[in-house]
Amino acid sequence: MRNIVQSTIFKTRQNSPLFLKDLSKQEYVSAYDIAVIYLGLGEKDQAFAWLERAYEERCPTLEFLKVEPSLDPLRSDPRFADLLRRMNLQP
Repeated sequence: MRNIVQSTIFKTRQNSPLFLKDLSKQEYVSAYDIAVIYLGLGEKDQAFAWLERAYEERCPTLEFLKVEPSLDPLRSDPRFADLLRRMNLQP
């Protein structure tokens, strides 16, 4: 799944959310993966909205939140530190 998400960012930047909507009809697409897509598109607010949804859904991929390099652009945002704190992953 991660490869599909990354290729979506690079191959179809403008159409990524539409691609995921279509893909989600065929298989599960986690809120975390959607957050990564929006971050790749430079839409940090949308990325945080989907990370919040992933948190609410207890998405297992969030356990890598503190070390995932693709999330580096969010690390300086206070919302990221707050999410880490709520997950008991100290910033």
